[in-house]
Formats: sequence, C-alpha cells, structure tokens
Amino acid sequence: MDSGGKQEKLVRSDCELLLGRFRRTESVRFQEFCSIWSQMKFSQVFHGTVGREKRMFSRLILDTACSFFLPPFSFQIRVGGLYLLYSLYQCQTASPPELIRLALKDWEDVQKFEKDAASAKHVDVVYILRQLMSHKAFYFTAMPTLLFYKKKRKLEKSPLCEEFMERACRPQELINIELLDELSNINQLYDKLKTSVFSTAEHEASSVNLIRKDFVPQLRGTVVDFYKWQQKKDAVDEDKDSGEGTSSQQECSQRALLLASIKSKAYGEATEAPKSRRHRQVEVDLTSHEAGPSHSSRYCRIHKPSLKARTTKNVHVSGDLWKEAISTTYVNRLTSLDFDPEEIRDRSQKRSSRDEDGVGVDLSS
Repeated sequence: MDSGGKQEKLVRSDCELLLGRFRRTESVRFQEFCSIWSQMKFSQVFHGTVGREKRMFSRLILDTACSFFLPPFSFQIRVGGLYLLYSLYQCQTASPPELIRLALKDWEDVQKFEKDAASAKHVDVVYILRQLMSHKAFYFTAMPTLLFYKKKRKLEKSPLCEEFMERACRPQELINIELLDELSNINQLYDKLKTSVFSTAEHEASSVNLIRKDFVPQLRGTVVDFYKWQQKKDAVDEDKDSGEGTSSQQECSQRALLLASIKSKAYGEATEAPKSRRHRQVEVDLTSHEAGPSHSSRYCRIHKPSLKARTTKNVHVSGDLWKEAISTTYVNRLTSLDFDPEEIRDRSQKRSSRDEDGVGVDLSS
C-alpha cells in the first residue's frame, strides 16, 4: 500500500476510535464530545505537517470526518461526525482554512438531518451545523471526491464499521398499530361484500374464498419476531465483543472476501475488450465444430472485386460491339472529316493561281 493509502487508513482508525468512545456515552451532547476530544488530545493530529502538507492533510482528514456525517450511519454517529467536522475545521493549521467538500446530492440528507435534530430539540446539534454554514465552511461540489487524470478505475474502499451503522427499523416503523387496525377493517369489509354478492355454496368454494382471515395477526407476529431476533443478535454481538471472538471488522473482511470469490467465479470468463475493438461484434459459428477444426479466431481480410471485374461480369456485350469495346481508342480517331479531300486539293490550287495573278489579299498587312 502506498503512503497516501496508509495515511488515510490511520486517520480513519483514529476517527473511528474517537466516535466509538462517543457512542458508548449514549449521548448527543456537545459537552460529552468535548471531554473525549480533550482526553485524546485530538487537536494535536495536525502537528508535524509543514508547508504544502498542511493543506493536503487538512483535506484528507476533513473528507474522512465528512463520511461519518452522512448516511448510512446512525443518528448518534452522524452527530459525532458533525462535531468532529466542526472541531477539525476550527483547529486546522492551513491558512486560509481548507473547506469541507459536500456533494450536492448529499445536501438533502443534511437538511433532513437538521430537521430531525430540531424536532428532537437537540439545539446544540442545530447550533453547530448553523455555525459551519455561517462560516461558509462547506464547499458544494458535483462529486464528493476530487477527480484526477489517469486515476485507477477500481478504488479500494475501506470497509464501513458495522458498530456505527444504523440498525434496520423500517419494519417496525411501517407496521404500526394504526396500520394493523386499518388492514383489519378493510379485510372485514371485503369479506362482507363477497358474502353479500355470492351465495353460501359459492362462497364456500375455493375459487371464491380468497380471503386470509389470519393475515393481520400473522403480519404482526412476523414484525414482533423480527424485533426479537434483532435484540437477540445485538446481545450476542456484545458478548462476542467482550470475549475473545472475532471482531466486527474481521467479519466484514470475511464477508467481503466471500462476495469477491463468488463474483470471481460468476464472472471469471467475462473479459473486457479493448476500447479500439469494443464496437466489433464477435460472431460464433456453431456448425464449425462439425465440419472440422475452426480457424475463426484468426483475422482474415475479405478481398472485394474491383469495379472493372464487376462490370465485366455483369455487362454482357456480343458481336461487333464487343470487339469495338475491347479495342484501343486513339485521340486522332475522335474527329471525322465532313467533306472530301479531293475538294480541299482543288480549292488550294485555285487559291494559289489567284495569288500568282495578284488578285489575292495580303493578310500580313
């Protein structure tokens, strides 16, 4: 790994250590974050950078901290990421201070985060966010990271810490008591309508009786089972963290390796063609195996007949016209005589006799 990647990994590990301690406080107060910041002496992270390194390191650590401020992390970790951004922006040694890159696609998440914090009356969170906005600390860009010429196609992304991820709670939020009551009322109303339309014999037929009477209790039981499984999984993960079991980072790496092996097996034979040959379609002759060994892999050039050969083949001329067509034509044969040569000779003799008698005209004058 190069020095830039190693430095980015070290910076990320330091930020994760700070946010991990903040998560164990189970609080979103800025005072708790400041105490952890002071205990770790995190402001000294900028010490040792001189000259151009100040700006480059400030950009690196601000981009790393900004990743914790955005989804998919939990609300507490995002609050810690906001506090970390504010503290790093104030303590950086670069002058003028380096701005926080924020893509336009992430601005909606920031607005929603501010709205949630205001509705929960976390005034210190709203205050810190508006302080950054008043200082014009955000630099709105089209892309979250800088683009470089001749950069690698596949960048190595550092795995996300599962401890900071927000726990899945959408089923509990979607299937609530009000929704279950509404579903139960609709189910009963639909049952009554079908009973009134069809007779008893038709209603008892399997083709008509399409109502599941246990639908609402079964849906509620599924959500409750999911919540219990979630609580049990969290308890097991805490026991593993306290013991000698594998850490969450190792589990992430194992899962990533497993997915990579599955993808390599599935797409092992798929190769990417060079850019100069992507427009060419490869045709496979399925009958070539029956005729004999195939030589379709070799590039063979198709010779197209010339215009003369195609004309000779398509145009059929017979008789004397064919002889005249293949005979050579000279330039002096393109003109024809309009009168007899004997007449020209007589005219020239008469003109010479007139000149001798003195009747002719001197053209030189």
